[in-house]
Amino acid sequence: MYSYSKMSPPTTPPASPSTIILTPPPSPTSPNPRQQARLTATAKRYKYLRRILKFRQMDFEYAFWQMLYLFISPQKVYRNFQYRKCTKDQWARDDPAFLVLLSFWLCASSIGFAVVLKLSFFGFIKFLFWVIFVDCVGVGLVIATLFWFIANKYLVVSPTRSYDVEWGYAFDVHLNAFFPLLIILHVFQLFFLHPIINKDWFISTLFGNTLWLIAVGYYIYITFLGYSALPFLKRTQVFLYPLTALAIFYILTLALGWNLSRGLCTFYEYRIFSK
Repeated sequence: MYSYSKMSPPTTPPASPSTIILTPPPSPTSPNPRQQARLTATAKRYKYLRRILKFRQMDFEYAFWQMLYLFISPQKVYRNFQYRKCTKDQWARDDPAFLVLLSFWLCASSIGFAVVLKLSFFGFIKFLFWVIFVDCVGVGLVIATLFWFIANKYLVVSPTRSYDVEWGYAFDVHLNAFFPLLIILHVFQLFFLHPIINKDWFISTLFGNTLWLIAVGYYIYITFLGYSALPFLKRTQVFLYPLTALAIFYILTLALGWNLSRGLCTFYEYRIFSK
C-alpha cells in the first residue's frame, strides 16, 4: 500500500501507453521468474477480498483522490492504473478502499432517496439492497463481462500472445464510471426533484433528462478511457459509439415529453412496494 502525503498521484511519473513495453510471453523452455511469481486470477481475488475488512491497510486518501479526479481529470486516474501495472504486474486494483468508499456513497445516496420518496425503514433497506446488488453490482457484472469479452475477442492487438484484459480491471472500469453517474443522479439530482423535476413543465423534463444525458455520457466516456489506457488494445473508440444512440434517445425523450427522472422515481416505488 502506498502512502500519499497529498491528494495527488505518485511522485514517480507513471508510464504512458506509449512507454509501456509489451514483451511476448516466455517459451516453456525458458521460464521467466516474474511470470512464475505472477498471481493467478483466483489468488488475486482472494487477496483482494481478504483485505476488504482490514481498514488500516487501506489507502482511503488515495481512493478519495481517485474519486475526485474522476470528475476533474479521469485520465490521471488511469495513468495510475498503468503505474500499478509497472510496479505490481496487474491492472486491477489490489486495494479495496475505493469499493468501501463507493459503498458509503451508495448508502448515503439511498438515505437521501428514502427521505425524498418518504420510505419506511424496511422500504429503505429494500431500496438499498436494490441499488447495491442490482444497480451497481448486478448491472456492473453484466457490463464488465460483456466489455471484457469484446476487448479480449476483437480488440487485442496480437491475439497470438498472452495479452488479455483482466476481468477485475473491467469491473474496476465499471466502478470508476459508475461513481460520477451515482453522484449526478442519486445525489445532485435529489435537490431538484420536488422543486423542479417532478413538475409538469417542459423545463422540468429538459433539466432532468439533461442530467441523465450528462451522467450516462460520462459513464461511456470514462469506460472508453479505461480501455484506451491498455496499450495492447486497438480500435477502443468503439466504446464511444453508444454516445450516438444516447443523443438520439435524449432528443426523442424531449420530443415525447418523457421525464426520465420522474420515471426513475416511479420505478423505484414500484420496486419497493410491489410484492
